[in-house]
Amino acid sequence: MLISFQSIDQLTGTQLQHSISLESKAVHLWGIELEGSARCFERCLGWLDETERHRAARLVREQDRRHYVLAHGGLRAVLSRYLGISPCLVSLGRTEAGKPFVTGNAQEHSVITFNLSHAHNRALIAVSKAQEVGVDLELIRSEVDVAKLSERYFAPSEHTLIMQATEEQRAMIFFRYWVAKEAVLKARGIGLQGLASCEIVLGMTENIGAEAQIRGGSQLHNEVQVRLLSCGTGWEAAVAAQDLNWVRQGNLEQW
Repeated sequence: MLISFQSIDQLTGTQLQHSISLESKAVHLWGIELEGSARCFERCLGWLDETERHRAARLVREQDRRHYVLAHGGLRAVLSRYLGISPCLVSLGRTEAGKPFVTGNAQEHSVITFNLSHAHNRALIAVSKAQEVGVDLELIRSEVDVAKLSERYFAPSEHTLIMQATEEQRAMIFFRYWVAKEAVLKARGIGLQGLASCEIVLGMTENIGAEAQIRGGSQLHNEVQVRLLSCGTGWEAAVAAQDLNWVRQGNLEQW
């Protein structure tokens, strides 16, 4: 599935016309470019809760702070369209494992679920209903020591496939495994300690894997599905949920 990325200024500056309906177990995916104006940044900062503002303030690099604020502000702009309220009224809580969820008096807060991933100047948001959802987005980085990391955190079969690939392909395959595994773990509310127990099988095609599935016998097998997403050259992404039969792109022009 090809994901397009829309302007954060457009997303946060568009007035809420009506709430977006979401069928049970459908998944909507929102891609956002995190290069916003000063006005957009201030708007997003005003929507964040105290915990998020403190977290943003602790980030050393100014660019990281801006991207964090815009990503989390963009999340509230997206959720507001499903909840039928202003972004400033979207209230979020977190489980003991750190997975965020909608709280407060929003009309459908008990069934609307979501997940956010942001990397560099992009964010990817998944919204679903009556099922947990996880999403991960990564920029392929050749400087990452994929041999060391895959040996430590991946299943032996995954590490072997990475090491059998050419040096030009290794980083791409590593990050393809990473986003698939991360999406599954985030959907299940499990931290990075579950990386090795979530064994992924990549569909071997000319593009080194157009599909992904959890290996039979894996601890998370049959509990969740995972789908790779196309986000353009140099990017890898995946979404995971119990049911991925109804996945569509979220876009302001569609609603």
